Amino acid sequence: MIELWPEGVPDLRADASEEKVVNGRVTNVHRPTMLVYAPEPAKAVGTAVIFCPGGGYVRLAIGDAGGPPETQWLTRAGVTVFILKYRMAEYGHPAPLRDVLRAVRIVRSRAAEFGVRPDRIGVMGASAGGHLAACAATMWDAPEGRTGAALDEVNARPDFAALIYPVITMEDPFVHKGSRTALLGEKPSPELMEKLSVEKHVRKDMPPVFLAATMADKSVPVENTLRFYQALRAAGVPAEMHVYAQGSHGNSLDPQFGPTAQWPQRCEEWMRFNGWLTKAESKAEPKSE
Repeated sequence: MIELWPEGVPDLRADASEEKVVNGRVTNVHRPTMLVYAPEPAKAVGTAVIFCPGGGYVRLAIGDAGGPPETQWLTRAGVTVFILKYRMAEYGHPAPLRDVLRAVRIVRSRAAEFGVRPDRIGVMGASAGGHLAACAATMWDAPEGRTGAALDEVNARPDFAALIYPVITMEDPFVHKGSRTALLGEKPSPELMEKLSVEKHVRKDMPPVFLAATMADKSVPVENTLRFYQALRAAGVPAEMHVYAQGSHGNSLDPQFGPTAQWPQRCEEWMRFNGWLTKAESKAEPKSE
């Protein structure tokens, strides 16, 4: 386990207590960490994925001791996975953004130690974790993502992003209201909602994006994914989108959902096509943004 803030968690609450884990779901995160899942050495390709679990910014679905399903297929493909336990409703914005950007900076600054390339560090997120991963992909240089630590000088831009059933917008009518309340409070200002609606902050220099969602999602409307893809296309950002007819909110890996259950294979194909699943030699780490 890797502590994100060994020098002290920014704005740590005075009443911070121990985090809780019940049935593979983590709550009450005050001291963010990463859990590392490494592939077999012979299969390692030198790529890292920082995975942001979902849970509406009130809990983190990290699964059992083996991690969420994404961990298993990624490590089989040779990827080193870092499961991010980030702060949530107890803190609100910008704490989750700071945590994910600190995670990227840690992995990049210690790439040789982890056996990965500093130019092969991606983010992946599901549901509200998809929103956080999308924030990392669009707001990596945001002032509120820094704390004044020396590590702030390390580039926090991910090299790719994969978003699964992601929360994207914070504005009506397609917002996931639970995520908005947990992240921004009961009555956020229009300015704050706009700031955290990531479809409005797509930029041409952001990393390539993979998107998967289902029309049948009753929790996070598919329009979140569609609007983000439209913004990516308008900005000329390389993006691949898979929208399925069937499947519940979550990862929909049950074979009963037909093609929807195959989204991990599609994501792996996308990663392989872009060269992130071929073996790579180590490379010196670029320090500044």
